[in-house]
Amino acid sequence: MSIFYREAGPQDAPVVLLPHGYPCSSYQYRNLMPALADRWRLVAPDFPGFGYSDTPDPSRFSCTFDGYAGFLERFARMLGLERYALYLHDYGSQIGLRFAIRAPERVAALIVQNGDIYEDQLGPGYGYLREYWADPTPEKRAGLARAVSEEGFRHEFLNDVDGEVAERIGPDLWTLAAAQLLEPRRREIMIGLMEGLKENLGWFPRYQAYLREHRPPTLIVWGPHDGYMPEGAARAYLRDLPDAELHLLDGGHWALETNLDEVVPLVRDFLGRVHGSGAAGSAR
Repeated sequence: MSIFYREAGPQDAPVVLLPHGYPCSSYQYRNLMPALADRWRLVAPDFPGFGYSDTPDPSRFSCTFDGYAGFLERFARMLGLERYALYLHDYGSQIGLRFAIRAPERVAALIVQNGDIYEDQLGPGYGYLREYWADPTPEKRAGLARAVSEEGFRHEFLNDVDGEVAERIGPDLWTLAAAQLLEPRRREIMIGLMEGLKENLGWFPRYQAYLREHRPPTLIVWGPHDGYMPEGAARAYLRDLPDAELHLLDGGHWALETNLDEVVPLVRDFLGRVHGSGAAGSAR
């Protein structure tokens, strides 16, 4: 497969690896990357079946959370990324934590932005998914398919924000995401990942155990106006990472669109202390 990725920053700088969320691609990091590229090497791939990467042959690649974690492992190895901070957002949090569990010694730090791993804190946005998981009828699956559309993506990006905050979220996000669906296989990949979220719930205790055992330095920047991942989903991380830094923003799920000016200085300060040139544990 041909894999597209974005890269910024010096080749010998400490690495920040940025797996993307649903239904986006590395495009979601287009503004964050140049804001950090003076001191860090930032790498953001498009997962197979997303963005500008190839759509995989289902007989040769598993489009599951585990399959994408394996892809991320191979991608990092091919680029020679030996140690990195991980930016965890949306599906990227599930994939990134599975990836982290495979080689915890390589993880220098975590930045968590609206990535849920606590079942008791899932928001009401998960309602239609829970209904499908409980009774996976063809009719309910058709409801998932309707969500994989330009209008469904618009809802995903706007989520629970409105007013002036919503005006910061441009239509490029959902129109570009919808353009991915010109390849029919991609719709099935996205629906399959929605179905796979049920199995992924079983991984939540493993993610939490990883955090408790390894205690990576962690920054949590969170937009609480999020129907899927409200404020409680952010605070829940402190159960397993009591020393994590938590910042709640006046925004929602896509904080890099609405609150970039707040996120950048928080990330720069955090990485400068835990994963910058000369910082403890910054070996590459």
